[in-house]
Amino acid sequence: MRRILILAALLVATAVRGQRLDPQEYAYPIRDVPGLCAANFGEMRPGHFHAGVDIKTDGAEGKPLVAVADGYVSRVTISAGGYGRALYVTLRNGKTAVYGHLQRFRNDIETHVCEERCRRRSNNIDLSFDASQWPVRRGEVVGYSGNSGSSMGPHLHFELRDTQTDLRYNLVRERVIRPEDDLPPRIMRVHYVEVDTVRGVPVHGRPESYAVVRGADGRYRLTREEPVPVGPKGYFVFEASDRRNGVHNTFGLWRVTASVDGEPYFEYRMDGFTYAQARLCDAVSYYPLQLTSRNEVFRLAQLAGAPDCFYPVMTDRGVVRTAPGQRRRIRIEAEDDSGNSSSIEFAVSGRERSSLTAACKRVAESGIVLRHDRPGVVSVGDSLTAYVPAGALFEPIVCRPARLEKDASGVGVVVLSPVYRVFDASTPLAKAAKISIRARIPQSLRLRSVVARRRADGTLSCVGGHYADGGVTVETRTTGDLLVVADTVPPVIRPLFTAEKELARDEALRFRASDNFSGIVAWSLRIDDRWVPCDRFPMRGTLVHTFDTPARHEKHRVVLTVTDACGNTGRWEGTFRR
Repeated sequence: MRRILILAALLVATAVRGQRLDPQEYAYPIRDVPGLCAANFGEMRPGHFHAGVDIKTDGAEGKPLVAVADGYVSRVTISAGGYGRALYVTLRNGKTAVYGHLQRFRNDIETHVCEERCRRRSNNIDLSFDASQWPVRRGEVVGYSGNSGSSMGPHLHFELRDTQTDLRYNLVRERVIRPEDDLPPRIMRVHYVEVDTVRGVPVHGRPESYAVVRGADGRYRLTREEPVPVGPKGYFVFEASDRRNGVHNTFGLWRVTASVDGEPYFEYRMDGFTYAQARLCDAVSYYPLQLTSRNEVFRLAQLAGAPDCFYPVMTDRGVVRTAPGQRRRIRIEAEDDSGNSSSIEFAVSGRERSSLTAACKRVAESGIVLRHDRPGVVSVGDSLTAYVPAGALFEPIVCRPARLEKDASGVGVVVLSPVYRVFDASTPLAKAAKISIRARIPQSLRLRSVVARRRADGTLSCVGGHYADGGVTVETRTTGDLLVVADTVPPVIRPLFTAEKELARDEALRFRASDNFSGIVAWSLRIDDRWVPCDRFPMRGTLVHTFDTPARHEKHRVVLTVTDACGNTGRWEGTFRR
């Protein structure tokens, strides 16, 4: 009966999650490239799933991008981070195509966008259009590939979304994008985590890790011969990666399944997700290991706050129960989006005693219990208060907020408070918590004060926030050691040209801009006292103005101001000839 129910569930899931796109409806989104990919859909990124496919452009920019089907350009955006220059095409078939990291839009759209930036005096812009303004036919050029936004190198980030629901599609699994791939996933390690419950809070043991050996036809085995000792209740963590032909990049998995004694009890599948579900990556992964792993680390269990949508099969939330002395057989299988698979099988044996020590359970018995499905408040005396909204946590936890003994120091910043810990750095948050830290902040530093995080190596990074009512408040998903600092150092600007050099043959005016701590948030460029658009490329540390007028072999005066998140402003004035 149980097999029949599982089969029925699989059939329903297949109907819902099966192929929803007709590959024949779509043209390839970019011309003049061999079709190699740098990243696939659903890869686990810090805090989110990757929403599209990254297509390599041979290390070059300027490859023509085409409409994949009939429709119209409905939106264009320009920002320093994220997708940089991005273009959206709403298709007649109810889908929307998204192109990210562009070098430029096609000429008529580029001219319109430039005019709007100048009219609004805004470097960042978000414009929407109706169906009559920029209609496009399948195969028509809409822009050119580039390296803008949070891009580590020239490539096209491409997505297809359902226009009504905002669902992102797995384009390789749907066969819209078809990379060459006959390589099975690589299994790196298997971990076991024993679990118990204290005060309604799951207590997770430390991962017990096991090395693996690859055999033939994608079959793996553990390096140990004897059964893996397991507790009365626990789950497995699966660390794996994927490769494709012709590239050195690593890719994410499409599906992971697990069975115990031949009975399926777990399945994860990456068929698609909405924008709101992107951060649920941290619930799917085993976050403490995913933080430092170069692979994907799957928790083969479902946290209390994790949604059902990624789990077509789930029995007892993925917990494997094993009696003392009982032997069981575990099989885990990984499959990529091209249909290649790998598997590993091993035996487990119930140990006589739980590995969760009394000390571990005592830790869980002290502190403040925070539930995943209701709001909570924690504090450290009068110095720190944290408001945790419902849905911020993926499972109930025991929180022990504290002031830490070790102080912090940072280069270029003024430390204004002790270090506090609300959540351990290995605790992911799905929603931002509102954290307020009170401190004695001199009047002169209040507008320059923010919350910072102390990393494991002791260095500081900016979290953000603003001063008000005797402290600094920030809404953040950042966890770990927090404190208040002031940043008083303005950004540094260096021109990548000289006043004597003739720039008649140059396409753009370029500057190097950097900030010591809080990061650049605004910039303004004026040439001959006229505001002109300027693009920022944060991964390269440059600011670039592309010339839109012919050279006149004249001297021009230029003023560039750059402001960081704490309000410090750097200014550069000079001349160039063009």
